[in-house]
Amino acid sequence: MELSCAFPPMPDTPRHIARAEELGYARAWVFDTPALQLDVWMTLALAAERTSRIRLGPGVLIPSLRHPMVTAAAIAHLVQLAPGRVDIGVGAGFTGRNAMGQRGLRWRDVAGSVRTVQALLRGETVEVEGAPVRMLHWPGQAPDRPIEVPWKVAVGGPKGMAAARELGCGVFVSRPGPGSRFEDLPSVTAMVSGTLLQPGEAPQAERILDAVGPGIAVRYHMAYESGRREAIAEWPNGERFLELVDALDPAGRHLALHEGHLSRLNPIDRQVIDADALALSPLLCGEGELPGWIAQFEPMGVTELAYEPFGDIEAELERFARAAGLT
Repeated sequence: MELSCAFPPMPDTPRHIARAEELGYARAWVFDTPALQLDVWMTLALAAERTSRIRLGPGVLIPSLRHPMVTAAAIAHLVQLAPGRVDIGVGAGFTGRNAMGQRGLRWRDVAGSVRTVQALLRGETVEVEGAPVRMLHWPGQAPDRPIEVPWKVAVGGPKGMAAARELGCGVFVSRPGPGSRFEDLPSVTAMVSGTLLQPGEAPQAERILDAVGPGIAVRYHMAYESGRREAIAEWPNGERFLELVDALDPAGRHLALHEGHLSRLNPIDRQVIDADALALSPLLCGEGELPGWIAQFEPMGVTELAYEPFGDIEAELERFARAAGLT
């Protein structure tokens, strides 16, 4: 099973990806979160210039944010910068759309967008917005077509899984638990976050909250956007979270709910994510326990773990790599 990492596109992310390569991570995924952080493609291009081995890719693109030709050209450019080490992830849009007040895309539209971009990368002519389009790049302006890259789809239920199987793609999954099984798929990437306790370190330490809190907050945000109020109510301080978010002006609720998402705790999160809520983190154990924790994913069919570090990013990357035996 491969061990990779995932980051929001922030100013230091290219440097963090270069450090991840030094530490032995197989792949670096970068989120497509323009309302919250910087541009995914610029971040990946800067990372490509600073690395030579680690595989790179958006994890995951939101099709509605760009014309298919723009996406095809961006993929071609990244392939030009990092030949043989590009992977593409795509999804219906949780953070990338919800943070702008929009619902996720229909899966049939996601699948259609993927097929369109794939056809463009093969050099085919396709119809977009009622007109035929094709990559018109002359030799030397982009890699020769066809441009072949592996694709993954971020799934959260049966419709997403069906779309992935229809496309013949691998999948991203979040927080798979005991009993999860993934079959007949080219690859399965599990996105995980958390931290490793140091000897004598209390789980309630401020460092732990910085490293674990953002990942837990995402769980509350996602459940709220999905209408899973009963689940939230069962979580630590869940009723308080619902009270705080429900009190916001519905027209701009998404702005306060997603503030700081994937990087730090916002004012609402800080009233909810406490020592009790840390139990919701998928990873919170000592370094010696990490190999056993990783091993639980192999029987599920997971082929890649993508670790999302928060807090002191480089320190978290180094701890995880050391405990996992990468370095």
